[in-house]
Amino acid sequence: MSEAAQKPWSMTRVVTASSAGTAFEWYDFFIFGSLTPVIAKVFLAGLDPTGALVAALALFAVGFAFRPLGAIIFGAMGDRVGRKATFLATVSLMGGATFAIGLLPTYEQVGMLAPILLVFLRICQGTALGGEYGGAAIYVAEHADDDKRGAATGWIQASASFGLLAALLVIFATRTLLGEEAFNAWGWRVPFLVSILLLGISVWMRVKLSESPEFAKLKEEGATTKAPLRESFATRDSLKRVMIAFFGIMCAQGAVWYFTFFYMQVFLEKSLGLPGATKDMLLIVMTLVSAPLYVFFGWLSDRVGRKPVMLGGMLLALALYFPGSHLIAEATNPAVVEAQARTPVVVETDLATCSSQFDPTGTAKFTSACDIAKSTLITRGVTYSTRASSDGTTRVVAGDRSVTVPGGEGAADLKALKGEVATAVNAELEAAGYPKSADPARVHYPMLFAVLFGFVVASTALYGPQAAALVEMFPTRIRYTAMSLPYHVGTGWVGGFLPVTSFAIVAATGDIYAGLWYAVAFTALSAVVTILFLKETRGKPLAEV
Repeated sequence: MSEAAQKPWSMTRVVTASSAGTAFEWYDFFIFGSLTPVIAKVFLAGLDPTGALVAALALFAVGFAFRPLGAIIFGAMGDRVGRKATFLATVSLMGGATFAIGLLPTYEQVGMLAPILLVFLRICQGTALGGEYGGAAIYVAEHADDDKRGAATGWIQASASFGLLAALLVIFATRTLLGEEAFNAWGWRVPFLVSILLLGISVWMRVKLSESPEFAKLKEEGATTKAPLRESFATRDSLKRVMIAFFGIMCAQGAVWYFTFFYMQVFLEKSLGLPGATKDMLLIVMTLVSAPLYVFFGWLSDRVGRKPVMLGGMLLALALYFPGSHLIAEATNPAVVEAQARTPVVVETDLATCSSQFDPTGTAKFTSACDIAKSTLITRGVTYSTRASSDGTTRVVAGDRSVTVPGGEGAADLKALKGEVATAVNAELEAAGYPKSADPARVHYPMLFAVLFGFVVASTALYGPQAAALVEMFPTRIRYTAMSLPYHVGTGWVGGFLPVTSFAIVAATGDIYAGLWYAVAFTALSAVVTILFLKETRGKPLAEV
């Protein structure tokens, strides 16, 4: 009776402390992604606008690239030393790196040293996050009842939205209080510096927790692994489970979730011209709506199974990607959609001089007239086609209007030249009926919310049961290592590189919808693997895995 009376409080404390600590880490990580346009101006001032944006997205991706390394380092630590000590280390590393970003000098102050220091701190952030999620999800799952594991770990999934929400609210409040000019000048530092307070709270909460009962029992029996990496990835059965976890769950997770909550920000602001503050408010609403849905779909997976709920999220996303994105464009900036239908933009040029403009580092010059014309249009968010020029001259043509674009080879100031071209092209586009930004009076908010809600449902249906599904795939002695690596390769590489890759595809093709194929390909791959290979694990006792 005593144990039964204490268990609800104990489980509440476990879920609260684990979710809150994870939310704080996600806050630290997400403020960088939410401030990508500002980061581009502050740390990459020497690049042209398109290159700066792509490079800033690449800096965002760097944090994700190192998450698998963190999964290996902290996964092995979690399986050998313990769950509690490991996620105390991860939250400390994350909080320290985030606070330090708020103190960094700018490009104007120290030149290239600024982005170099930023890359180093992003690596620290990514490494820390690589060890965080697995530890928190496993810690909660190893405390939960077998028939309530989905709902309990759903709170860990919701913590990502709490972290994103906190990041968006702090950014929105700071931007509103200081004004856009002050925020861009120095106010962007505030969200990073606030993280030191969150670090203190999360460390205090986690210090009070005890070790996971499953791991404590394993350690008492002397059955902990001495070689977690070898046991996780060098045995056929375990490696097979890792591959199914990656291809069957995590590829879709990386594609669907990061498309919905990150690439959508770039699409709304850069491609459709929605003001940054309005975009932030939309993301706040999406995040608020998503939070209870993670727990709901986790609970639903306890009733009907992990596999059907996650597969339903994948299929819904596949059904929405292209038609949903077109509807979002029509609802957000109908004037642009009308202008593109009425007056398509064409780049006439020597096609042999055009490059792909896939530049993850944002350091390539792209000096040909064709490349300058295309990057100018993409920065403006305008879809265009290309055709061969009869005389080799490059022109941007919109109806009966055209602007001749010079090449930048040998130009004394390439950045200034691109600025002049952008001014001339933008004037032509406005005269042809292309608005500079979305008209708030013409935004169809009900349609926009409805489509965004569809993407939110797809993301939460996939993500809500995911922690329970992954935990139930691996035995306790290697669970931290075996589960963390596929998770962070999926979210870190597939999801983390989605914004920069999708934007680069758009820059290469001239079609603002072409970047969707990245998310479609990975989501479809996971749906097929899930149908064919993923086994149902709902309610399975962890001791029997």
